Amino acid sequence: MKPTFIIMALSALVCVDAVALEKKPLKVYILAGQSNMEGHAKVETFDYIGDDAATAPLLKMMRGPDGNPAVCEGAWISYLTGVGQNNGEGVGKLTAGYGSRRNPQEDGGKIGPEFTFGLTMDAAHTEPVLIIKTAWGGKSLHTDFRPPSAGVYKLNDYQKKLYYGPPGHGVPKNMNLWLAEKSRDTGHHYRMMVDHVKKVLADPKRACPAYDPAQGYEIAGFVWLQGWNDMVDGHTYPARGKPGRFDLYSNLLKHFIRDVRRDLDAPTMPFVIGVMGVGGVKAEMDTVEFRKAMAAPASLPEFKGNVFAVETAPFWSEELDAIDKKHAKVRQMRGLLDSKHKDYSHADGTMTEEQKRQYMKKFEGELMSEAEVALWNRGASNAGYHYLGCAKTFALMGRAFAEALLANEKSKL
Repeated sequence: MKPTFIIMALSALVCVDAVALEKKPLKVYILAGQSNMEGHAKVETFDYIGDDAATAPLLKMMRGPDGNPAVCEGAWISYLTGVGQNNGEGVGKLTAGYGSRRNPQEDGGKIGPEFTFGLTMDAAHTEPVLIIKTAWGGKSLHTDFRPPSAGVYKLNDYQKKLYYGPPGHGVPKNMNLWLAEKSRDTGHHYRMMVDHVKKVLADPKRACPAYDPAQGYEIAGFVWLQGWNDMVDGHTYPARGKPGRFDLYSNLLKHFIRDVRRDLDAPTMPFVIGVMGVGGVKAEMDTVEFRKAMAAPASLPEFKGNVFAVETAPFWSEELDAIDKKHAKVRQMRGLLDSKHKDYSHADGTMTEEQKRQYMKKFEGELMSEAEVALWNRGASNAGYHYLGCAKTFALMGRAFAEALLANEKSKL
């Protein structure tokens, strides 16, 4: 054998060995929460992302050469969601459509943070990526996602006084039934979340065909995006307007982080808290207090270096919010007409439905310009508590969550 051939053969073997050494475990990321983790941004709002020079490159990443939403080549998703008892799993290569779904198995035409999260992770890793997402609308941490170590749901002094007092608005009509339902619901979605993650990881190849059993998998991070139902619950979290009102949420979240790490056998699993951003940076005081409570666990010594609070308020669209406030005025005016308010045009009740319709058309036309209507239709697709259904907002959130975990991974190298 000629020396040159021997050298080439040895070089080839070295290259093969190098490739073999480069193989790494499947990267598994868990995303969980309520409606904003589901995601209510319609794909039709993608173009709005390109209107801003700062986010135009993000839109380019979100679209394939044909102009349709990009399909990841190296990232897959298993998504458990549903309404009531009607739950199901959507599985496939990550693309748009894994946001809120009427049918868990069908493309819902929406995105949540999972889309750009997965695109960012796919671009950053040579190994395959699997996202396991579990999200349901209208779920609380104090009840639905309540972690086991937090114990049973207990009535606070305010609730005891209110619920066992005279009948009134928000007071359970049948306390025995209410308590039974509370017991049934407590921790239910926490258990569904953990059970689904374990089911997927028992056979990763079912959800991710690129999975190599010889390489195994690594639970590389958890992202939590939830909070609305807790923030607006004035019974579980009384004392509106006072500092520390949401301390209970902080305590529950600490238990949650510890419990998911224990139950998934991932004691140092990096954890991202997506801090509620509805209302933007100028939100009202109670919203700001809630954000502080959400972010608080990240500053605890026991979570130093592996729990990260990512603020989402900077991604709120102020220009769309201004238009949404005008929509609120339109809805208010319609309500005043329908109620025959004494200070408005229908006080005597003589307006026909057509007259009210014309009145409202004129009112709205004077309140909002054609440009504002066009901008709203381009960038928004849902209500304020769903970040206005703005794909730009969800895209920025997803990328920020991924970048927080990637920065942590880089720091460990």
